[in-house]
Amino acid sequence: MTEAIERDAMEYDVVIVGAGPSGLSAAIRLKQLAAEAGAEVSVAVLEKGSEVGAHILSGAVIDPIGMNELFPNWQELGAPLETKVTRDKFVMLGPQGDLDISFLPFPKWMLNHGNYIASLGNVCRWLAEQAEGLGVEIYPGMAASEVLYNEDGSVKGVVAGVFGIGKDGQPGPDFQPGVELHAKYTFIGEGVRGSLAKQIQAKYGLCAGRDPQKFGIGIKELWQVPDEVFEPGLTQHTFGWPLDNATGGGSFMYHFGDNYVAIGFVVHLNYKNPWISPFDEFQRFKTHPSISCYLEGGKRIAYGARGITEGGIQSLPQLYFPGGVLLGCSAGMVNVPRIKGSHNAIKSGMLAAEAAFAAIQSGRAGDELTAYEETFRASWVAKELRTVRNFKPLWSKFGTVPGLVLGGIDATIANMMGGWSPWGTLKHGKSDAESTGLAKDFKPIVYPKPDGVYSFDKLSSVFLSSTNHDENQPAHLKLKDASIPIEVNLPRFGEPARLYCPAGVYEVLYDEQGQNPKFQINFQNCVHCKTCDIKDPSQNINWTTPQGGDGPNYPNM
Repeated sequence: MTEAIERDAMEYDVVIVGAGPSGLSAAIRLKQLAAEAGAEVSVAVLEKGSEVGAHILSGAVIDPIGMNELFPNWQELGAPLETKVTRDKFVMLGPQGDLDISFLPFPKWMLNHGNYIASLGNVCRWLAEQAEGLGVEIYPGMAASEVLYNEDGSVKGVVAGVFGIGKDGQPGPDFQPGVELHAKYTFIGEGVRGSLAKQIQAKYGLCAGRDPQKFGIGIKELWQVPDEVFEPGLTQHTFGWPLDNATGGGSFMYHFGDNYVAIGFVVHLNYKNPWISPFDEFQRFKTHPSISCYLEGGKRIAYGARGITEGGIQSLPQLYFPGGVLLGCSAGMVNVPRIKGSHNAIKSGMLAAEAAFAAIQSGRAGDELTAYEETFRASWVAKELRTVRNFKPLWSKFGTVPGLVLGGIDATIANMMGGWSPWGTLKHGKSDAESTGLAKDFKPIVYPKPDGVYSFDKLSSVFLSSTNHDENQPAHLKLKDASIPIEVNLPRFGEPARLYCPAGVYEVLYDEQGQNPKFQINFQNCVHCKTCDIKDPSQNINWTTPQGGDGPNYPNM
């Protein structure tokens, strides 16, 4: 059907998919370079969310190093990095109590002195304003759904803005075929596990010789709390309960802004026990007296979830391909022990912009921007990722307590020795999907019922994400084989999709006799975290983008 559709085409020097920190920084840097050179460069940014920031979710404690380079006067310009970190707190939780380990000699690179607590969504909204002020064209509500190729196999651009496809996959009465956006270079900055990035990585073999990418799921709530429990500038990270030593993860809590507490929980998706529900682990975590005391008298005002790249530098794909590049979390640039990636994303966008601008100025188009990868490998981003490259593998191999100690020692040595480590570079081994164990080898987990004060159910949580999908469209969650959930995943793994999904998208329903199980997909609930695409043990679920503007509408996240 797509081959027969006639579309209008728009021509740009650079088309950027995704209005996150990497994509917006790339757009801004392109325009800055053009202004400095007295040249013209046309730049378009496509954003699948209803507005810039609608799909952005992060902790977030932001290292300003990237912003300092992009806008040295960002404070004068009013960037919403509003609350400076005043205190770091590290806590080991147990079922009955806690141990404050903040007194331990944590390396300086793990501390947050000089960093800022903020809403990354609001930072992106501000970056979009700066970009538009420089002449960048930004199109929210325009999901890029297809990659276009030139006859020589290079990327030509993307298709965006397709609307009105009915449930049957055929054009409906309100059908809009979308538009082709052609570019000399196409930047892919979709974030974690983006649908176009997956296709491009596979087509060009960008992951050849690399370790499999590793992921976590981050689930976050935003609370507004009374003055009595609010400590502006506090950052707290916990390890341990409710997760066991073999399951990686932990929590974050940041106090900022107008009595806001950003509280969240990360579970590494290489967990073995298929009965684990990351959402329910997060909910019972908040009932711990050492945590609930910070929420007492407060109100939960927002909820969301997002995948996190955790593979580090050994899992980075090749960053360039014919006609474009991968940016930020589309490649996987999160520093796991620092729980930070936005500063690296900003820098990656700047480096890509510099490589593309030089190429365009010399008359090139559609070729490989090898200079981007070269400058990236020589940058402080790559140095930072090299330093902590063994943190995740050590954590996975030895468990939380020994792994954190060994990972911290290894990264400190690497930091002091220019990247050298006595371990060399450790491998990740299996993918997260392959790490899932059999249901029969683990005991099912009975989670406590939500109390409605500190813990809540999935549907009331999804309501707070303001998620919406037009029901009269094909489900964007595609099963490669519709029989696998019931015939394979249910008997072997207990069908973990109903547990790892933080939005109640997947259910196994039975008839009145408790027989004849049926797999149901409630795609309208999807918050676009991509966990299903990552963790499904049969790799049977393919996350694709729904029509533009659909999905969550995160405020201040």
